[in-house]
Amino acid sequence: MRAEICYMEGIVCSIFYVVGPGLAYMTSSTSSLPAPRILAVASAGGHWHQLGQICASFDPADVTYVTTLDGLPQKSGFTRFALVQDCNKNAPFKAMICTMQMAGILMRTRPDVIITTGALPGVIALVLGWMIRRRTIWVDSIANAEEASSSGKLAKRFATLWLSQWESVAQSEGGRYEGSLL
Repeated sequence: MRAEICYMEGIVCSIFYVVGPGLAYMTSSTSSLPAPRILAVASAGGHWHQLGQICASFDPADVTYVTTLDGLPQKSGFTRFALVQDCNKNAPFKAMICTMQMAGILMRTRPDVIITTGALPGVIALVLGWMIRRRTIWVDSIANAEEASSSGKLAKRFATLWLSQWESVAQSEGGRYEGSLL
């Protein structure tokens, strides 16, 4: 089956492999496999842009997008989305709010796979997904050329698949390198 899913190269191919066989057959009208439910999480800015590049390949899938800035999903043409409180390691109260919001989103959407490009809201989604035994994917930002981001280092413990867009970072962090998005 891997040969069937890997008609694309790099990061998207690795993600298709983790997401599962349902995604490989979604374009087939005769498929009896249901499309996997995907929760795609990214903070505003470069994280969101990179997530959009990845998720363009998931068009037929049941994708729910989560971000921190109202207007981004609408601008991208997404109709299924949720907003969470933006947070970072210096704002623990905001992180608690984000965690509660993310837990509610997970309960409503019941995703099979959680994919994120960061930052802390994405880590929160991965941790919660890991707790309920979902497949989780972290794609570290292209901006982190010398070492993994602090969120990426934390996410590594909870990711089914941990990808870096830099080969040297993937090797030093014990992750995988499958190319870059840019």
